Amino acid sequence: MPTIVDKDVVVPLLRREFEAIAELCEGLSEGDWETPTCLPGWTVKDQLSHLIGTESMLEGEAAPEVDVSHLPHVKNDIGRFNELWVESLRPLTGAQVLERFRDVTARRLAALEAMGQEELDEPSFTPVGRDESYGRFMRIRHYDCFLHEHDMRDALGVGDRPDREQLELVLDEVAAGLGYVVGKKAAMPAGARVRIEVTGEAPRHLDFEVAERAALVDRLDAEPTVLLRLPALLFLRLTGGRTDPEPHIGEEIELGGDHDLAGRLARNLAYTI
Repeated sequence: MPTIVDKDVVVPLLRREFEAIAELCEGLSEGDWETPTCLPGWTVKDQLSHLIGTESMLEGEAAPEVDVSHLPHVKNDIGRFNELWVESLRPLTGAQVLERFRDVTARRLAALEAMGQEELDEPSFTPVGRDESYGRFMRIRHYDCFLHEHDMRDALGVGDRPDREQLELVLDEVAAGLGYVVGKKAAMPAGARVRIEVTGEAPRHLDFEVAERAALVDRLDAEPTVLLRLPALLFLRLTGGRTDPEPHIGEEIELGGDHDLAGRLARNLAYTI
């Protein structure tokens, strides 16, 4: 069943996210723009170019035809497709890329504002499959932009931006993909009761009961047999594959219940492409 996402929630938060990214990038020097980030082969400018590419695609623009065969960090078809936009914008200055970002996001927001709730509820192609709503796709876009913003913030040595409402929407999206992590990737055993306790500005419990597969539940029937407790932004970096969990285990990541299983879960949270 398609996920229904409230237009009056996702569109304003997407607007706020676009504004935060533009504000972060305003006034960067060319040296800042060329700062490497946690994503292989990508600078701060490349991260912004990637966001431009996705929003341009949603505006119906065709991907540029450029050669990316010389780039060693491109490992798969999705990476090759993403790199078309990034490579095509590399000759531009950072300021020019920021101008392109502002232009395409203004057009995207105008298009979204013109849509009604029923249009966001319609089935759409999304990165998680075709049996989802356009509103879910926009929630994924918000998540992706928030994560890339923090990639850039990390690279530039700027602190996190713990916006509670944005974190809540991002956590909604991450929660939708965690059944695979808990049941398949981390292979929690049948009968396990798993709680991921996210702390900080947007605290919540993500509870899973494992039978034939892991199911997200409103609450566990008994105490968790596997527990992770960690800050929200670290959780997002781990599920996004942005950082190594090992230095954080026993520090920011608290393990509870069966410590071996909890450690296995902590080491296998990454699930995004």
